[in-house]
Amino acid sequence: MARPLRFRRAPGEWDPGRVRSQLERPLDENLGAAGSAPWFSPPPRYEGRRFEMDDGSLALFCWTDHDDDPPPGASAGPVGYWIGNTETPRRLWKTDKYGFDEVPYGVRRWAERELLAGLHEDEPWLRAFPHVSWFFLPVFCSKDGAETTRAFFRDHAAGFPDADRESATAFVEEILRPGTLDPYRATMAGKLGTSAGMDLVRMSATMGEFIAAKVLTDAGYEITPEIEVTTGHSLDYRAEREGDGEAHLVEVTRPQPVSGRAAGSPVAAVRDTAKTKTDGQLEAHGGGVTLFVDCSSFPDADWNAVKGERPDVRHRPAVVFRARPSGRVEAYSKGSVPVDLDDAVEWV
Repeated sequence: MARPLRFRRAPGEWDPGRVRSQLERPLDENLGAAGSAPWFSPPPRYEGRRFEMDDGSLALFCWTDHDDDPPPGASAGPVGYWIGNTETPRRLWKTDKYGFDEVPYGVRRWAERELLAGLHEDEPWLRAFPHVSWFFLPVFCSKDGAETTRAFFRDHAAGFPDADRESATAFVEEILRPGTLDPYRATMAGKLGTSAGMDLVRMSATMGEFIAAKVLTDAGYEITPEIEVTTGHSLDYRAEREGDGEAHLVEVTRPQPVSGRAAGSPVAAVRDTAKTKTDGQLEAHGGGVTLFVDCSSFPDADWNAVKGERPDVRHRPAVVFRARPSGRVEAYSKGSVPVDLDDAVEWV
């Protein structure tokens, strides 16, 4: 799978002539490129250039004689920073890559302003959701995943059944607004994927992790994602609450609705999906993990069947829940659940 959008750092002296000959001209010969001044002012002491290709792809380049805040281990000498969802010019092939949080702040913010403006020009409806736009920017503007990730929110209501894109995206906006997940943006946004093929199952499963984050933080827990454990696996969250004196491990799984799987009933879908998780990752861990089973992909009829029967999921402790874009979360539990979720869910 391709990676989310990243910067390339190109050491050396750059000037407008070199940018035209080594970057703009190769792009124009291969793709048809129009170079122009950037839409926003580059960082102080930097010059910048924007490249728009005939196929709709985009690239940005800025350069300076002195990098005041180079990445760890990098020199402060003259350097240029490149970012884009188009082909990489040959001159930049062997350059080092860096995430948004690894380059100088001014470079990052300039690039984000440029990319966000382009995103909102393509998808005007996303202007109403600044946190979603910013958080998922590395995949919304990625080389292979721009179309699929934007369509996931625009055409598939972020995996919520019987919902429109505005209400579903507003729900995700509320999850992201507090900034709890901002330090983990590269990891969490990347989970949405940058594949050119639409994979609604995987993307919806990723949304399950965001919903679980909301449930835990609404319950008053501080969370850390992607916890490595001794089995070599990573678990989705560690949750801690001030005064508890204890950390809780949480793993999330998300069943598909019956219409999208072989299981013959919603209850079977819940059991089968949980069994896959418990027979693999959780069995290897050997206990001490709370399983969250997110049924937010289920339409009303499927969820009503599940909450009516409250099926066991072959792992304890477990919480089975379903969130709606309104913010309502219904849930039931199995076993003695160590995390206190009374402030975050309605028990059924």
